[in-house]
Amino acid sequence: MTQPSAGSRPRRGAAAALLVLALGGGLLACGGAKTGNAGAHVSATTAARPASTVAPLPASKPVRVSVPAASVDTGPILELGLADDGTVEVPSVEQADRIGWYDKGVTPGETGPAVLIGHFDTAKGPAVLKNIARLKVGDPITVGRADGSTVTFTVRELQQVDKKDFPTRKVYGNTDRPELRLITCGGDLRDGHRPDNIVVYADLTATSGGRS
Repeated sequence: MTQPSAGSRPRRGAAAALLVLALGGGLLACGGAKTGNAGAHVSATTAARPASTVAPLPASKPVRVSVPAASVDTGPILELGLADDGTVEVPSVEQADRIGWYDKGVTPGETGPAVLIGHFDTAKGPAVLKNIARLKVGDPITVGRADGSTVTFTVRELQQVDKKDFPTRKVYGNTDRPELRLITCGGDLRDGHRPDNIVVYADLTATSGGRS
């Protein structure tokens, strides 16, 4: 993963934590996977961006995530920063049933790319995003926020890439509207690890609730 750079707004991850430490930490490293689990694979698929977008919301931390197509409904959401080597943190093996939010970036619903991260599997077995391959373009991802509001994103693109070629700028670079990234590991096991990252790109398409 990468971190932003200081810019328009302090929390915009100081520009996505300086574009994840100047593109040095784009890789999302997952923990050791359980031998025998089939790997996640997605076909690269992209849809046109929506012609119109929903107005961005003020900052509010995510508290729950629902991805119906992948049988995910989980919370509370973990807060993830940067590891000592500049890579983005991931949930621990003990937290494999939870999703984390990269807290150096924007919150879901703000202008910019909010980033959520979860395991596909670990050495203990399948994890929260074990069904990520079921997700398709057009599917919804809903995030409940601490202010009581709910934001719904629609999947626009799915991408599977070798971790060595992680698209840091595409994932963490500033955008002119609210977007979401959902990231996990994929591919078949190599020496106990998944060699790829699966990245889901989604656009904000609805909001509801919240404090008046």
